[in-house]
Amino acid sequence: MKVYLIGGGIASLAAAAFLIRDAGFKGHDIIILEESKMIGGSLDANGSPESGYVMRGGRMIESKYLCTFDLFSSIPTLDNSQSVTDEIFAWNKTMKTASRCRLFRDGKSVDAPLFGLSESHILTIERLEAEPESLLGRTAISDQFAPDFFKADFWYMWCTTFAFQPWHSAVEFKRYLVRFTHMISGFSTLGGIMRTVYNQYDSLVRPLRHWLEERGVQVLLNTQVLELTTLHAADGFAVEQIMCERSNSPHAIRVTSSDLVFATLGSMTEGSHFGAMDRPAILDANSDGSAWSLWKKLAAREPDWGNPENFSSHIEASKWLSFTTTLHTSTFFDSIRDLTGNAPGEGGLITFPESNWLVSIVLPHQPHFMDQPQGVDVFWGYSLFIDQPGNFVKKPMAECTGREIMTEIMGHLRLSEKTTDVLSKCICIPCIMPFITSQFLPRSQGDRPAIIPSRSKESRLHRPILRNGR
Repeated sequence: MKVYLIGGGIASLAAAAFLIRDAGFKGHDIIILEESKMIGGSLDANGSPESGYVMRGGRMIESKYLCTFDLFSSIPTLDNSQSVTDEIFAWNKTMKTASRCRLFRDGKSVDAPLFGLSESHILTIERLEAEPESLLGRTAISDQFAPDFFKADFWYMWCTTFAFQPWHSAVEFKRYLVRFTHMISGFSTLGGIMRTVYNQYDSLVRPLRHWLEERGVQVLLNTQVLELTTLHAADGFAVEQIMCERSNSPHAIRVTSSDLVFATLGSMTEGSHFGAMDRPAILDANSDGSAWSLWKKLAAREPDWGNPENFSSHIEASKWLSFTTTLHTSTFFDSIRDLTGNAPGEGGLITFPESNWLVSIVLPHQPHFMDQPQGVDVFWGYSLFIDQPGNFVKKPMAECTGREIMTEIMGHLRLSEKTTDVLSKCICIPCIMPFITSQFLPRSQGDRPAIIPSRSKESRLHRPILRNGR
């Protein structure tokens, strides 16, 4: 009995670990097929001090991430000194998040900003928490609130914490309200937010991959799955072959009746494109890698496999741009410490509400990469309104080079006199992602496929877009 996991992101890695730990599978019977040359999917981080470090995104966690901590309680750190879960909790006892500058407005930090919600806003939030999802349907967040809600500091903090836009799904907004209600009291200081010691690739993906490979799990990189051929019968259908391409050579994997197939359909970071210090990232509106094309092929044959077009055909509503900056000077980090009162790693996300791009930055504890040398700092940022002209650089962020993005950031921080020094000693790499919030787009019943498709005998699906039974 073999298990085939299509896609090498955290969903497949976690599935492999649970199959070994909880279901008694042998590692050598599990095969992960990954299109790219790296494992980890969206939990990526790589680079060097010379070329610049890069990570497309980062994730904040908190103590109630029970499934995450359950999984990583079984995974040792790379030095084998403790479990990854124990490392995270020990680290966050020392490095507690307590932001003194969640918002930075008019050249000044805003310490513990008030939410600025009216009675009407609060009543709408309470209604959404209680209202059945079936009644919200395809409505957007903007359908539920008056326009002034989107000028409240609560919205600036909420939307940049989770990357929500006013046109996103009211159902998803409701789900996040319910899921993170217990965090609201510390929301303006990011109290309760936990972080890994390093970026999530180094702290989570690498230990997990090492544990899997020690147990014989096969990871086939540069392997693009093109199609799943299916065999139909009166009682359902089953995957018969996995058609793929390995290093540009076609390959077919025969699937027996006793095998299991898990497929990741769609991808938040599919079609990502990196720019450089003097080159903007380029949006490819036709970027459609195998994670989306495979789903489209399956859905064309089987209606129960959902509607991928709902999530992949609205790039204007699902895109945004992040950037990673590598600094060979302490000037920037020292200035942020002086402006905010937070040391790197203490403060978390800093948002500029006056920014036409609605840009946010975060300065993690250093080093943020395991191989990052002393004297090099790395920070990350992103923007939601990337088609708007900047406040200081008069062009849309989507058209900006890394140099222009850093110039805009320095302007918001009122550090223009230090811009020349910082720009001469930094590498800012922008990254545009067309599908990054595709999972938040309004949807109808059936657009998201069930985890186990109807009438499927041995197929399982996973990704943020799937229905989870709610």
